[in-house]
Amino acid sequence: MAVVTGEAVVLDVPCARFPSRLLALLIDAAIEAALLGILAVAIAAAGAKLDAAAGAAVGLGTGILVIVGYPATFETLSRGRSPGKMALGLRVVSDDGGPERFRQALVRALAAVVEIWALSGAPALISSLLSAKGKRLGDLFAGTFVIQERLPARRGLPAEFSVVPPPLAGWASALELSGLTDQTAETAGSYLRRFYELTPAARHEFGHRIAAAVAAQVSPPPPPGTPPAAYLSAVLAVRREREQARLAAAGVAAHPAATARPARPAATVPAATASPGTAAGSAAAAGPAGMANPGGTVDQAIMGHPAQQAGRPAGSGKPAGPAQAGPAEFMPPG
Repeated sequence: MAVVTGEAVVLDVPCARFPSRLLALLIDAAIEAALLGILAVAIAAAGAKLDAAAGAAVGLGTGILVIVGYPATFETLSRGRSPGKMALGLRVVSDDGGPERFRQALVRALAAVVEIWALSGAPALISSLLSAKGKRLGDLFAGTFVIQERLPARRGLPAEFSVVPPPLAGWASALELSGLTDQTAETAGSYLRRFYELTPAARHEFGHRIAAAVAAQVSPPPPPGTPPAAYLSAVLAVRREREQARLAAAGVAAHPAATARPARPAATVPAATASPGTAAGSAAAAGPAGMANPGGTVDQAIMGHPAQQAGRPAGSGKPAGPAQAGPAEFMPPG
């Protein structure tokens, strides 16, 4: 879900799913029920000194304090997290992506008295299913929504796919990526993360198909003879570096996953000149070994490591197979 902050920075945050919100609500409800039980025992012990009206007033005030004060206080002091939300990795934020304020936490807590406690949560369920951000009525009134703050760690790219290959350094510096969509980039990243899990036939088929889709959105076309994996890794590395530079200029810290690997220094390898109109064609023309074969120069173009020439050894985490050129292990045919 894209959120535009007050500084005009676009943040991509995942909205919390209803099952996780429901589980967090049950945890908070259990804590509130325990607090109500403890206070009820204390009030009953002191009830001998109070008349019926005073006892009812104390009981009503205690119930409101727990049901309204508990979530409002916790969410305000912890910037949008109650104990249940902490356990599930959830957080309440404003519609602009900022932290939840006391007024918003109070509105959400007051609305919960009606939509959750009085009506058994039916309005909250219906509203959450109809809202694009999964908002219940309290979120609609307060101008907030719940995000999934803690996500499962996603496997990063292999080291050889996380940098621009030295032979493509000069070409990559002039890349125009404004037409590259997030969906296409994510597809390319998924392919590179699973590269060594795929069979050679699947690497060949998916590599050329995805490279052709990326080449239709990126310019200039890659140098002739560039393997699909090298082309895709160069495009994603440049895209990642430019996003980090944009976030740094806006004063927003980059995500740790995006800064886990330092960029490799630019190499001074001259890039081959690509003819116009070969953005998708250069990828589609590559042979089974992942390289184009102009004039039978594939053997001279691949400078493979022995582990990739003869298959990877056992225990390396990458299945053995036919020789595969990594992004830093090729040279466009001259």
